Amino acid sequence: QVQLVDSGGGLVQAGGSLRLSCAASGRTFSSYVVGWFRQAPGKEREFVVSINQSGTMRRYADSVKGRFFISRDNAKNAAYLQMNSLKPEDTAVYYCAADASGNYFPTTRRDDYDYWGQGTQVTVSS
Repeated sequence: QVQLVDSGGGLVQAGGSLRLSCAASGRTFSSYVVGWFRQAPGKEREFVVSINQSGTMRRYADSVKGRFFISRDNAKNAAYLQMNSLKPEDTAVYYCAADASGNYFPTTRRDDYDYWGQGTQVTVSS
């Protein structure tokens, strides 16, 4: 069992940056694939980015490639999402998630993730 706590959201102007953090409890965080998803009002929760256990593989949604960067620090049981060049369409609640299945390839499918953070609101003004 692992608990995830998301933080770092806020209000930012278009073109600005934010760094989200995901703090995990438990000693098995390093064995999980970690992903970030987001959900805008009235829309489905969508994949943003994921990273494998060692941090050597990442997958990005096309909409954030070149602007967002995911990283992790297994020693601190944490993952991060650096978001640059933010756009109003990035406005959403962002969720950290962990895939505990033992999959070594970072997945994009929401159903593959077993644990979820509570979400943190990101609002980008134009």
